[in-house]
Amino acid sequence: MTDVTSSKSSRRPHHWRHDLIELAALFTAVVVADTIAKTIAKGPDGAYLLVFSAIALVATAAFHTWWARRHSHASHAPPPGATGGDTGGRSATASTTAGGEGTAAGGESAADEGEGTEDAPRPPAETALWRMRTTVEDTPGSLAALCTVLARLGVDILTLQTHPLARGTVDEFLLRAPAELSAQDLARETAAAGGRDTWTERADAHDLVDTPTRVIALATRTALDAAELPLALRGLLGRCTLHSVPALSLTGRPIGEQAPVEGVLEETVMRLRDPHGGTLIIERPYLPFTPTEFARARALVELDARLGPRLPRSQDVLTLPEGNEITVRRADQRDLRAARAMHDRCSARTLGLRYHGPVGDADRYLDHLLSPRFGRTLAVQTASGRLVALGHLLWDGDETEVALMVEDDWQRRGIGSELLGRLVAMAEEAGCESVYAVTQASNTGMVAAMRALRLPLDYQIEEGTLVITARLATAPHRSPRSATRPLPHEEVRRAER
Repeated sequence: MTDVTSSKSSRRPHHWRHDLIELAALFTAVVVADTIAKTIAKGPDGAYLLVFSAIALVATAAFHTWWARRHSHASHAPPPGATGGDTGGRSATASTTAGGEGTAAGGESAADEGEGTEDAPRPPAETALWRMRTTVEDTPGSLAALCTVLARLGVDILTLQTHPLARGTVDEFLLRAPAELSAQDLARETAAAGGRDTWTERADAHDLVDTPTRVIALATRTALDAAELPLALRGLLGRCTLHSVPALSLTGRPIGEQAPVEGVLEETVMRLRDPHGGTLIIERPYLPFTPTEFARARALVELDARLGPRLPRSQDVLTLPEGNEITVRRADQRDLRAARAMHDRCSARTLGLRYHGPVGDADRYLDHLLSPRFGRTLAVQTASGRLVALGHLLWDGDETEVALMVEDDWQRRGIGSELLGRLVAMAEEAGCESVYAVTQASNTGMVAAMRALRLPLDYQIEEGTLVITARLATAPHRSPRSATRPLPHEEVRRAER
């Protein structure tokens, strides 16, 4: 609410009764003055008394006018420091009520006001962003005591979330604190103010998005793509490990006990029923989950269940050097029959290089690989609609695996390199730090495709199995369109050779 009042609203209403009373008072005063003047004039010194009375009245009127003007200026003068500092005063008020970035603005304005007429303004103090979570007693004044301590440390509260518990309340803050303030200092002062089980972590600019906006964005991603649910849960809950446990093993045997429909919350572990069968297990050992977080995660899973199978409809048509056109698109379990037909056309060597086990078990993996719960799959099909290649980006706990398989008749045409480049771009977009491929040392095609990424690679060889890890954290930033951009013909030919 502004403290400025318009001149129109401050003007008093004009009433005719006031004018009538003033006119009557004036006539009364004239009559009284005339009577006194006649009485005085009949005396021996009447003329002198009249002159002295007039002089006294004039002096009294002049003094009254001077006194009234002096107090009028004093009452309407701005408060000390109002010139150039009114903005600072309002910012300080806004910071008290809003508790957000207004605090920082008010502090800067106050600092500018204190500088006076100095030519060079002081540089702003360095700050750092922190995420802090602490548990306080659910009593009046407990949060106020904590905020008072933070204010004394020069800490701005940018956002605040409360997670009610059976005993106490978990308060989660996004703080802008002086750079010299350490996590230990925050925890110590928070404990002195009544906080317990305090957890702190450095934040960045991405955390400045308010929680409702972030949750809506995650729900939108989940609604557009079923494979986004694991990533959306990680974005909602922070650093956590997510495992998708199928209801049945590859041999058809039940795996463990399926989670109930309402889910299970056990401090640092939550179990949710997967709408596609099985159980989603989310672990966060360093920080217990709250009932509020559990409810949000369950709502995302329920949204995914209601929407059913879905994939982005985008697809790219590429032209190979010999002139054949291929289409690259997303795939899921609805492509299971076409994938099995491709397996039937592949040689035993191709299947062995891909699955590192008995050739007869290859078909059993397809349902798992095509499930959006375990990652994303890209499919390559010819102009006639035949599936000739598959590329998988698999969520493996905190790590990410890439895997390729190209039908024998379509190998050495650059298709594998094209798929691998797109999968790596997807991993970067999802925020993965690295991807790894498990193959055999004799699989020169996969080794060449990984090297063509021009990323830092780590090699591990154990009993003939080669694990190649590409680190994405040091890779140059790629635009989101890089995931759908075809390779130039020169790169296709180079990969072919």
